Amino acid sequence: MDSMTDEPAPTAPPPWSLVAEVTHACPLRCPYCSNPLELTRRSRELDTVQWVRVMGEAAALGVVHAHLSGGEPLLRPDLEAITASATRAGLYTQLVTSGVGLTEERLGQLVEAGLRSVQLSVQDATPRASDRIAGRRSFALKEQAAAAVRAAGLFLCLDVVLHRENLDSLGDIVELGLSWGVDKLELANVQFYGWALANRRALLPSREQLARAREEFERWREQLAGRVELVWVVPDYFEGVPKPCMGGWGAVSLTVAPDGTALPCPAASVLPALDPPSVKDHSLAWIWEHSAAFNAYRGTSWMSEPCRSCPQREQDFGGCRCQAYALTGDPARTDPACRWAPDHHLVRELVETAPVRPDGNHTAWMPRTPGGRRRSAGAFDEG
Repeated sequence: MDSMTDEPAPTAPPPWSLVAEVTHACPLRCPYCSNPLELTRRSRELDTVQWVRVMGEAAALGVVHAHLSGGEPLLRPDLEAITASATRAGLYTQLVTSGVGLTEERLGQLVEAGLRSVQLSVQDATPRASDRIAGRRSFALKEQAAAAVRAAGLFLCLDVVLHRENLDSLGDIVELGLSWGVDKLELANVQFYGWALANRRALLPSREQLARAREEFERWREQLAGRVELVWVVPDYFEGVPKPCMGGWGAVSLTVAPDGTALPCPAASVLPALDPPSVKDHSLAWIWEHSAAFNAYRGTSWMSEPCRSCPQREQDFGGCRCQAYALTGDPARTDPACRWAPDHHLVRELVETAPVRPDGNHTAWMPRTPGGRRRSAGAFDEG
């Protein structure tokens, strides 16, 4: 075990943000959930003292923004203590939440602890459609949570994961965000990791559907310029251009999973032979600077062709390592989302063969979700 008190200052550029996944427990059953298929049980989560130490080490490392995430972080009864520790360390804190459990009273306690902003998820523009995707009645609770956040004067970002079932509602989703008084609306086309990868057949839109939604987004962005920030997260499979993994592997952000596992990105736990370190055994400074997991795909020296000779290698860094592994079984290969990748045909085939019913509509919505036999690890009892 390495010392967690006498570490030399890291020489690599410090990370900007920390994604603190304080729990995998969640009241919803969203089929696009990016959490791993094997969820961390509550009994294995870091305790309050450990999270307080992580927040202090993150600030000392250079982190300025802490995302309090999950699962649903409100299921942690010590969330106020974790938030307060981040505030004392000088971190800007954002709650990433489903809104279930975010009452005026609970929000007031978090604001007193130093909470600065809220990222609230919603699944669609109407109660029925949103509740169907979420797997439980939750739309009304989200609406109440949004009102509480606005009343408290916090920055409010509404996050909507876009996929086959809600892309055609994009205009209504924007109008919903405006009616809730959001400062920012993030329209994130589904990324196929975790449960979203398992449910890809039910989630993948058609190229035509996506094109219509993009045109609608551009109209709204022009109309709302200077009023509300609209963000469009690019759908990897359709653009032919790979995204840099979290701004580059181990470059700007780090994730701490509920059990203390430290990861260069939230999805990296699936990569073979990565052997990610734990904050229980090492300091964040050592993890960021010296661990093999965080150095595995930094820079460009690890690349093979065509990435090694590509003029974009310093911009996209070969694309996403987790996506390369999901599609090819090799995390070191060029991301197949890239049009120049040897495996790009895998992505083209997925897009071109999205199943369609005889009536012309897409296949029925029959997702697998983070519930069922994993209920005790991934959710709380609703009765």
